[in-house]
Amino acid sequence: MTNDKDRFAFIPRPGAVPLHIERAEGAYLHTIDGRRLLDAAGGAIVASIGHGRGEVAEAMAATIQREGYLVPVFASESRLRLIDRLREHWLPDDLPYVYLAGGGSDSVDAAIRLARQHFVARGENTRWKVIGRDLSYHGTTVATLAAGGHLKRRSGLEPLLYDWPKAPACYCLRCPMGRTPSDCGVECADAVAQLLEREDPTTVAAFIAEPVVGSTGGALVPPPGYWRRIQEICQDCGVLLIADEVMTGFGRTGRKLAIDHWQVIPDILVAGKGLAAGYAPLGGVYASEAVVAPLAEQGSDLMFYTFGAHPAACAAADKVLEIVQREELVARAARVGNELRKRLSVLDDHPHVAEVRSLGLLAAVELVRDRHSLEPFSAELNMTNRVVAIAMAEGVFFYPGGCDPARDVILMGPPFTIGDDEIEMIASTLERAIDRAVQSAL
Repeated sequence: MTNDKDRFAFIPRPGAVPLHIERAEGAYLHTIDGRRLLDAAGGAIVASIGHGRGEVAEAMAATIQREGYLVPVFASESRLRLIDRLREHWLPDDLPYVYLAGGGSDSVDAAIRLARQHFVARGENTRWKVIGRDLSYHGTTVATLAAGGHLKRRSGLEPLLYDWPKAPACYCLRCPMGRTPSDCGVECADAVAQLLEREDPTTVAAFIAEPVVGSTGGALVPPPGYWRRIQEICQDCGVLLIADEVMTGFGRTGRKLAIDHWQVIPDILVAGKGLAAGYAPLGGVYASEAVVAPLAEQGSDLMFYTFGAHPAACAAADKVLEIVQREELVARAARVGNELRKRLSVLDDHPHVAEVRSLGLLAAVELVRDRHSLEPFSAELNMTNRVVAIAMAEGVFFYPGGCDPARDVILMGPPFTIGDDEIEMIASTLERAIDRAVQSAL
């Protein structure tokens, strides 16, 4: 029998020997060699309700037997039931239109297409640019990489990408505007207005940003007033506001949507990972009447993906969201997230921790060589991967993140169902792993 390295030769990391998971249950992953790992990352910040929920599998199986595959433009019981649940319990009333794709990247890609088609249908063909931000990530398609500011994932692909301009990140630790929290005037938001003016607003279709930046910067929470100001700027310039909540939507930050923390409703919302909680590939684009109406009047279509709105995926999402509602897991994410942050406070003064950041159950620790000067570890040390590897050897999986200037970031996004013992294990293991990684590197 061939080994795992040969059998998995097609995976994204050629030549690497993959971790072989036999099964997943609750907040734990069980490897084929008998080890148990606490999934402190929820996979890729996905598994919000935990692994192995039988009722989700049953819902999917029943739907596959009844519906199988259907072209995405057809209505079916599974699709209509999910859309009804989204509208009644999860989406703002101002975002009634739902487009279901197969995941985060293609959902954001569809949102960008929707923004462009909106203006074409209105006869404003000059509007085609999409303004993103530094230290951002929106997916791995050509369009989403172009809109994003993840330098590592863009590397080598630049000739394929539109050179869309980027606004400054909301990165208060190393404020790109040179401000501190005490004198912050939300100048990073005003910089968006200045950028739009330089580009000519009549050439811009949309501004896209994550309400809370995920793995690229590590749970970067914007300063108060940022999102309100961004909304005003976009409205003044006639630019559509796209909120990318692929990672933060459906309860991750302790609210239904992360943007709810600032009481802002975007023109287009994208949210996916928590939608089906990893039980099936699914993402969604949610839009206002004003955005969709010009397409309807012109008779234009927003082209679907073959496996978008797959019936089994819709059934999984409907059951997942039912579980989240029934078990009040959004409120739990807020409560447990606070407990995790309290326990992580032991790292607040660590000599190699620049900052601990969190909102709900999205948390991150940024590592540096010196916390006072914020000097990073050299890239050659691969500090993030060192910490992750050491923690995995001790039974906890963290998500590796970071991109210059936030070079080394450890991200946490565990299931909303974790308890006190898991919180303690996450915090204590991370502290030991950081200490051991630093000791081995310096």
